[in-house]
Amino acid sequence: MSRVRAKINRVSVSESVGMAIKIGTSVGMLNPRYFLEVAVAADNLGFESLWMPEHLIFPESMAGSPFEAEEGDRAHSPVPAETPLYDVFAYLAFLAGKTKQIRLGTNIYLLGLRHPFIAARAVQTLDIVSGGRAEIGVGAGWLRSEWTAAGLDPRSRGRRLDEALAVCQRLWTEDSITHNGAFYRFDAVKFEPKPVQRPHPPILVGGESPAALRRTVRLGNGWYGIGHSLDSVQPVLKRLREIAQEEGRDFDELLLVTAAEVTCRDELARWEDLGISRLVVTPWTRGHDAVAGLTRFAEEILVR
Repeated sequence: MSRVRAKINRVSVSESVGMAIKIGTSVGMLNPRYFLEVAVAADNLGFESLWMPEHLIFPESMAGSPFEAEEGDRAHSPVPAETPLYDVFAYLAFLAGKTKQIRLGTNIYLLGLRHPFIAARAVQTLDIVSGGRAEIGVGAGWLRSEWTAAGLDPRSRGRRLDEALAVCQRLWTEDSITHNGAFYRFDAVKFEPKPVQRPHPPILVGGESPAALRRTVRLGNGWYGIGHSLDSVQPVLKRLREIAQEEGRDFDELLLVTAAEVTCRDELARWEDLGISRLVVTPWTRGHDAVAGLTRFAEEILVR
């Protein structure tokens, strides 16, 4: 890895590939024992960002998952209920102290499950301790039973997310705020210190439902997609462009991010031509091969 690191350390990954597109990686499919090792390696190799998914709790019954088996079979989800979970902002703050320049993001934080005071403080703290490296992916969540376990109506999750996000954005930017909404009500409060990034860390909205895409345009700085190909992402981008036009927003100002598989350098230009601003790659199949996979990816695809 030393030769690749020495070359990349002089330039960013986007400069290495000669393009504006940024390249990140995710620890989502890794055993937690590899989180730190991968974060440090990705930072040293010049990857632009590192992303970590999160859940508050996994109910033993995954009722409400879009991945449920057919009626009569045992419901299943993309991850087992015993999967280890951590507070994503605490863990990313820990990684911030072990890295130097890689940006640290959530993919995807279930902001609506938290009071906006808690969420806003977590985001602010990560942004400050990382020196302005926070990237915040948010979403309503796919697991309805997680909301039920938390004592919340899963049917309200989209509306809760919208209101909580709006409150957070005001806390990060305004001197004093009062709020009287459907889910949160409070008299005038102060929120200090403000995040390092102004007006606040970038907010990327996950999901592809009509509500999620409209939320992206109305409330977010961009969109975060999961597991797309060059073909599958195009209808989503088309719909985002249509919604931006309907909402009177410039589509070109949206940050467009997706997790994807990249097998050769030529594909990077094709993603960039579609308007994608960041790709999140996981070039390994097993956790103990993750650092080697990142190194190969940097050497074979990123570094000229």
